[in-house]
Amino acid sequence: MSNDQDFAKKFWDSIRSDMTAMIGVAGVHPRPMTAQFDGDRKAIYFFTAKDTELAESVSGPTDASLVYASKGHDLFATVKGKLQIDNDRAVIDRLWNRFVAAWFEQGKDDPKLCLLRFEPAEAEIWKDASSVVAGVKMFLGMGDPKEDYKASVAQVTLK
Repeated sequence: MSNDQDFAKKFWDSIRSDMTAMIGVAGVHPRPMTAQFDGDRKAIYFFTAKDTELAESVSGPTDASLVYASKGHDLFATVKGKLQIDNDRAVIDRLWNRFVAAWFEQGKDDPKLCLLRFEPAEAEIWKDASSVVAGVKMFLGMGDPKEDYKASVAQVTLK
């Protein structure tokens, strides 16, 4: 597996497990949202209300940024892609769960319901380079931390 594929796999495995990321568009600062996934599709979905600043800023495919930090702080990513409204009822039915239902009093038919789909394109992904081994090497004056760090970051395509 190439280094880029390894980074991409670690990103997908991690975000599918943690399910929290920050998403934003021009003029709307990234905000924490719960990520939803439809099978193995390389898209990330977010339920929100139509009257939120984020939903109101998305009239068609819109440039967006996703910021991610794993719960264990061993993986970080910034992802560029397109965000758009995708109120496909079949997708809503597949992604619907009790946590989403808690936000929408009228369930799947709530007039405020809005499903956003983020299609990732390019990402910069960092693995935590501050391991015990790195600390010991630095303490002993072995190696070059800048060189070691180069293996901990990658620019990858997530399409």
